[in-house]
Amino acid sequence: MLDRLTPPPRSLISRVAAILSTFSAGSSHSVTEIAHLTGLPVSTAHRLTAELASWQLLNRTTDGRYEVGLALQRLHGDVSDTSALYERAPHMVSDLCEVTQRRARLGVLRGGRVVYIEKQVGSRPVTRFCPDAVLPAHATALGKALLAFSPRETVASVEQKLAAYTECTLTSPEQLRLALHFVRRTRRAVSRGELFPGDVAVAVPVFGPGGVVAAALELEVALADAAEVDAPAGLFGGRGGRGLGGEEGNGDGRDGGEAESSHGCLLLGTPREWGPR
Repeated sequence: MLDRLTPPPRSLISRVAAILSTFSAGSSHSVTEIAHLTGLPVSTAHRLTAELASWQLLNRTTDGRYEVGLALQRLHGDVSDTSALYERAPHMVSDLCEVTQRRARLGVLRGGRVVYIEKQVGSRPVTRFCPDAVLPAHATALGKALLAFSPRETVASVEQKLAAYTECTLTSPEQLRLALHFVRRTRRAVSRGELFPGDVAVAVPVFGPGGVVAAALELEVALADAAEVDAPAGLFGGRGGRGLGGEEGNGDGRDGGEAESSHGCLLLGTPREWGPR
């Protein structure tokens, strides 16, 4: 049960602080839940959360809930050297797409969903990070590569809402835990038609300082080449291209420097139309 803050805040600043403090665990809340947690009237909570979202301090999700916005994430520094991450990730995604001639994505986990950028084959540029450019973590290779190395609380939050997008979507906590165990053991995640029928992708986690997962990198795999998902090193490794640290890759699919200290990556993209079936 959600515990209410006492006493209810009185000043404008204390009200805003109370609202933001409800997101300290990285969860998402409805306006009604925020009102209960802060002791504010629902009308006040609605007005303030909408204004905070307009400044990207909060983000309103497609189902009407609120989560921490990009502006706060950048201030908090969820990954090492966030500004460098945002600056270098598009170059890496573009290089990877050009070399492999496959759709490339880079994403980070935010509020149980994947915020990402992507580069499609062709002349269109890399997409930008956008609060509306999100993917469900449990139904994508990108998301599973991130969840596998995330705190248990994050995984538990995702398990509470495993929406089905296709017949192949993982819809039970047991299925998801088994998939994440495979990712931790093999350092790769696979999605076979779990978000869109026929869409196959493979992803690898990108670790930051201290071995903390900072991002994940994903490549689309053609159905005719689906066997490649069992050998992702051939997709991500030995390709050259710019690393997130600004240097050339060292040929083994990681950035230059120590293997345990790779910089994080990001993917921005204009999402396709998708929704639970």
